[in-house]
Amino acid sequence: MDELDELKAAGAPVVDVRTPAEFLQGHVPGSVNIPLDQFQLRMAEIDPARPVLLCCASGGRSGMAKQMLEREGYTQVHNAGPWTRLL
Repeated sequence: MDELDELKAAGAPVVDVRTPAEFLQGHVPGSVNIPLDQFQLRMAEIDPARPVLLCCASGGRSGMAKQMLEREGYTQVHNAGPWTRLL
């Protein structure tokens, strides 16, 4: 079990930044969909005091979301890459 698996097992929220259509085609059970194009407006939904796991299709969009959160002072942000990695 690696760090991402441990964080997920410990209850870290999984935020999927793919489009709603992509999310409907499959996602990590219990994950929240905050599409990247809405992320700036909705990032307050993410608790800055807890670790968060970000995912998308390949890791590119979740990497952008990670940068946005870090610019706002979030420190426990993890780019999990492809959502299927967290299944």
